[in-house]
Amino acid sequence: MPQPLHPVFRPGATALITGAASGIGLATAQFCRTHGMNLILIDNNKEALETAASTLPSSSNSTTTTTHHMDVSNLSDWQTLHSSITTTHPQGIDLLFLNAGASIQPTPTIEGHKNPWTDATYFQRTLAINTLGYTNGIATFIDDITSKHGTPAAKAIILTGSKQGITNPPGNDPAYNASKAAVKSIAEQLSYTLYDQKHANVSVHLLIPGFTYTGLVKRHFTEKPAGAWMPEQVVEYLSQGMAEGRFYIVCPDNEVSEELDKKRMLWACGDVVFGRPALTRWREDWKERAARGVEEMEISQ
Repeated sequence: MPQPLHPVFRPGATALITGAASGIGLATAQFCRTHGMNLILIDNNKEALETAASTLPSSSNSTTTTTHHMDVSNLSDWQTLHSSITTTHPQGIDLLFLNAGASIQPTPTIEGHKNPWTDATYFQRTLAINTLGYTNGIATFIDDITSKHGTPAAKAIILTGSKQGITNPPGNDPAYNASKAAVKSIAEQLSYTLYDQKHANVSVHLLIPGFTYTGLVKRHFTEKPAGAWMPEQVVEYLSQGMAEGRFYIVCPDNEVSEELDKKRMLWACGDVVFGRPALTRWREDWKERAARGVEEMEISQ
């Protein structure tokens, strides 16, 4: 029996996808094309973008594919893109998927160590891509998406977040965690604004992938780890969540169940609510209590 679909996935609708040349972005483009959608593919990797476009070409039955090699952190690139799309897609876009992201490493010190706290450029560049790359896209296209001409068709905005933006695990990439925490906040505010302004035809969704075999993971694993999902699995789960009207779409993987994700997130919130130290799940003086607390936690719907 066919799975229900969010109505934005329909023949003739247009999807704009950033980070579209690989991973979840490319898998989403393939999913959209399966449902007869036009594609606007954006990426900063020109070669990979051309390869992606060659696998999803424009077709004789009126589905089109256009590509734009650009830096999502550059607002002028977005403005140029908008001018181009206004010409090539006069009906506008229906699905805005803000997905481009990067895990930038701090510059090593003279001793060879990577200290994120002494590298301001590392923070600036990470936030520019992973957070401002999203707000640039929203600022550029929000008026088009929310304009009401005739009977408003179903539209959607998806922002790719991260569990790291919620549970905030310590390590060598605090800028990435911070950038994704900001994306969560932005998505929540955007969703409420559109609800409050009664744009009932425009849904907003925060995609929170689990362990997924994307380019960021491939840097560390030559083969897919058993615990990871493939990007296509994430997109199927995303589609299901959108059809169910969910804003928070938290994906499990082959290592972490939905229930365990919920427990970890609740424990992280508990650090604030109960006045515990920061990030108790990882502190040596709290690890055992935290692990026991998560295990004993009961989740009720």
